[in-house]
Amino acid sequence: MRSISAAPFPVNRARSWPSCSDRVGNVITLLYNILCKNGHVRDLNILPKAHLHLHFTGSLSVSSLTSMAHKQDIRLPDTLTDNVALQVPADQRGWFRFQRAYDAARAVVRSEESMRRIVREAVAEDAREGSRRLEIQIDPTSYAPFVGGITPALDIVLDEAALASQSSGIEVGVIVAASRIRHPLEARTLARLAAKYAGDGPGSVVGFGLSNDERRGITSEWAAAFNIARRAGLPAVPHGGELLGPEHVREVMAHLKPTRLGHGVRASEDMELARRIIDAGVAFEICPESNVSLGVYKEEDQVPVRQLMEAGAQIALGADDPLLFLSRLTDQYEILRACGFSDRELAHLARTSIEASFASGESKARWGREIDEWLL
Repeated sequence: MRSISAAPFPVNRARSWPSCSDRVGNVITLLYNILCKNGHVRDLNILPKAHLHLHFTGSLSVSSLTSMAHKQDIRLPDTLTDNVALQVPADQRGWFRFQRAYDAARAVVRSEESMRRIVREAVAEDAREGSRRLEIQIDPTSYAPFVGGITPALDIVLDEAALASQSSGIEVGVIVAASRIRHPLEARTLARLAAKYAGDGPGSVVGFGLSNDERRGITSEWAAAFNIARRAGLPAVPHGGELLGPEHVREVMAHLKPTRLGHGVRASEDMELARRIIDAGVAFEICPESNVSLGVYKEEDQVPVRQLMEAGAQIALGADDPLLFLSRLTDQYEILRACGFSDRELAHLARTSIEASFASGESKARWGREIDEWLL
């Protein structure tokens, strides 16, 4: 579950991270705990940051999902309640296991109140972790049958995002995401809906995405939907470069013209490609623990955050699906700290997450000053 600043290793996990190496990890843990006791380690929960890669149902905690299921007399599979992080191979069978677990969780979300609760709790979690801006991602199609259609489903989320922004002080935008497992024509319908609510402030649709298994469908067939969104001023934030390598990243870049890449880590396998992405100003939404849980990398220190950062990439760390991976936003920073990132480097990543967000320039400047204060 969530880590706290004095204990960087979550207790309810399938494995202990970091795994940079057992010896190095143990030394770092010992030094970290000594420094925390003496007040010499900066608290990552109060480091100002933006959270740009978080899926709607996947944002839930295990306890909240269990509570919602209990009220409806729905039995959940053990994989959602055993407090063990999902661990699957990066193949079709592994993705099936991941998708089956996610679908079982999503089946519990059957009402307006459930949808509002998800938004409220996601914002509350981010508030506890120093987030200044949350851009949460949803495909309203999945929830439409229970609330009267895709328009009411999106309207519920946007309304609660606006309310949560007011009560928490966190700016909450919404990314409407089509799914690769649905027909590309449905994506056009979603893009037109997203366009009606387009904006950059709290309670607005701030971007248009494409998620689910990259191996499904032909990327170019979703280009028309992204063109609709782009004409409405919505930036493109498709997934790409997670399960597939550089060639697929090239397709995403060519056909969907992203402003940010969801994950994008596999671009590092071709640094010439990665540098072109960086030079184009496209940011990377990197989710270290998700990458390991889904078998993209075996260990956290293999996730190419440092490689891309040193090449000049704009990076936003994200939690992806905390419900399944049992790690939230601050955990991603804790992972990198344990793998040797300095506080200045972590502050740099927080700063680039803010710069990669779709917040106003005024907000970005204010949060940047707050990061400077965190470093003092």
